[in-house]
Amino acid sequence: MKLLVRGGKVIDPANDFCQAADILIDSGKISAVGQNLKANGAEVIDAKNKLVLPGLIDMHVHLREPGLEAKETIASGTRAAARGGFTSVACMPNTNPVVDNQALVEFINSRAASDGVVNVFPIGAITKGSAGSELAEIGDMKSAGAVAISDDGRPVMNAQVMRLAMEYAKMFNLPVISHCEDIDLAANGVMHEGYFSTVFGLKGISRLAEEVMVARDIMLAELTGTKVHIAHISTAGSVELVRMAKKKGLNVTAEATPHHFTLTAEAVGGYDTGTKVNPPLRGADDIRAVKEGLGDGTIDVIATDHAPHTVEEKDVEYNYAPFGIVGLETAVGLAFKELVNPGLLTVEELVRKMSVNPARILGLPKGHLGVGADADITIVDPGLREVVDVQRFASKGKNSPFGGWELKGLPTVVIVGGRVVMQDRELV
Repeated sequence: MKLLVRGGKVIDPANDFCQAADILIDSGKISAVGQNLKANGAEVIDAKNKLVLPGLIDMHVHLREPGLEAKETIASGTRAAARGGFTSVACMPNTNPVVDNQALVEFINSRAASDGVVNVFPIGAITKGSAGSELAEIGDMKSAGAVAISDDGRPVMNAQVMRLAMEYAKMFNLPVISHCEDIDLAANGVMHEGYFSTVFGLKGISRLAEEVMVARDIMLAELTGTKVHIAHISTAGSVELVRMAKKKGLNVTAEATPHHFTLTAEAVGGYDTGTKVNPPLRGADDIRAVKEGLGDGTIDVIATDHAPHTVEEKDVEYNYAPFGIVGLETAVGLAFKELVNPGLLTVEELVRKMSVNPARILGLPKGHLGVGADADITIVDPGLREVVDVQRFASKGKNSPFGGWELKGLPTVVIVGGRVVMQDRELV
């Protein structure tokens, strides 16, 4: 099957290409990029006045399968990803059972091949059961297709275990994705510690609960020489620690989520449990620092930490609700609203953070639109406006505080391996 994406502005930072052009797709691969391309018998997609980007990659999602299918499945989660503009996702291992062995990595790959509509790359656990004490089967998981290791959702509190994990991961050239949280300092808090936690009568989580662990894992990265990726960075101190690590030339990268550069702790005031996330929504100074970190390259990646829950789980008192927010279907619009439209990031810089850099960090043959590349393409209409309606989400999870927000700059077409999976904001 041939596809011709015609007349859009092609933005391909990996190949230093940014101009109006056509893209010809044949047999799932990009066969030509240029102006006024001809293709007899090809289906034509009109991209006039739109941005044609290498397929977006979300390197931090929770697909919940196996074992937690009431929250999300690989089928529903990949459809949410497609509707959100993503052609690839990397899924975290905190399922039930935890993805800590070869068989479960193979299960995810098999289920993604049969049920998924975008590419799925499994992340294996650092420790068995993500219990933090005994290393998981890192080499076996790598051979089965795991692209990284992480105990996301739980920290590896034992520094010696984390050191050994990094040393093993380096042998297999796997990045270690660190959930930086000192659970003793977090002390069962439910929101950011500060003025608003006092006003709202909720137990706070100190910035130090994150920053202490960021510092520890940067030091372990320096000791071991391992690729370490700091997940969902949320404080000014953490941003500065990563900035210092990069100045020292360490192999440390970091990501930020849309909710952490959009909402402050004040948003918890309505006690909407959609605002209960871990790490928590922080202060205005932290948001400024995260945005500065995105702007100066300290923070490499924008990832959603898409964490769906059932309505019944979230529709409880704030203290008893689980942490987590769904993010796949609002990420692009929020990135344009908070970063691109105000001029903090160019579209090219956004593409680096949502496609080029995730592909590089995870070692994926993605993130560019060169001839011969997989035909994974995201088309965005920068002028399209839409009011967020959580009931229209393809995700099973509706736990988002962004319902009713108007966003401008949204994906309209998603092509995965040469196949159109989303068009005109609707799944195909």
